[in-house]
Amino acid sequence: MSAPSAAHSAAASPASAVEFTALIPARLGSSRLPDKPLADIGGLPMVVRVARRAAASGARRVVVCADSARILDACRQHGVEAILTDDRHPTGTDRLAQACRLLGLDAQALVVNVQGDEPLIPPSVIRAVAAALADDPHSDIATAAHALSDAREFFDPNVVKVVRDARGRALLFSRAPIPWARDAFAAEGAPRQTLRRRFRLRCQRNCRRCGMWACTPTGLPICCGFPICPARPSRSSKASSSCGPSTTAMPSR
Repeated sequence: MSAPSAAHSAAASPASAVEFTALIPARLGSSRLPDKPLADIGGLPMVVRVARRAAASGARRVVVCADSARILDACRQHGVEAILTDDRHPTGTDRLAQACRLLGLDAQALVVNVQGDEPLIPPSVIRAVAAALADDPHSDIATAAHALSDAREFFDPNVVKVVRDARGRALLFSRAPIPWARDAFAAEGAPRQTLRRRFRLRCQRNCRRCGMWACTPTGLPICCGFPICPARPSRSSKASSSCGPSTTAMPSR
């Protein structure tokens, strides 16, 4: 299965034809920037800015999944729906799993995980990732990736890279510099046409019981600092290429 590019997805499946919910995990206790969801951006809390971008994507419902009453209050002051989740969740993915249960979402509902610190995220990309998964009933997860524009990003552990197979199926996500094109690096530096970074966005099907949230972290995910356990065992994922962000999905059994 090959995923369409973000541009193709948006054109093939307009917002009116795709029903999805956008959930925004928001954690007050960020280790790098405390109170990050409430950071003032042009007179509005960051999380409110993100919610408005998500609403512009055509999502049927946008909900902030907070770990603090302070975030709830900030959202409600600006007319943004928000719910309180457990403040002990180790990841935003775990937070969304609880939110799906609290909201009573259908097991096959499409849920887009929009990062709470992306106030400039293009609404079209949110919509395209949801459309890509809606168009592919054999997949559980869709995300997006785009070409690396700066070779320095290849060595940046804050940038998650993706390796794809010949069909555009994602084989691995990692903070490490992958794929390591030995000959190309030696001859001319980074082969940029083969390097892609993951866009911090994901659409999920069956969010309440998917194995990605149920799996126990093991040595590799803990070492990499990235949740790379599969949605369901014995399957791989895939990605496609385009000039802009492209979609990546993980097929179900």
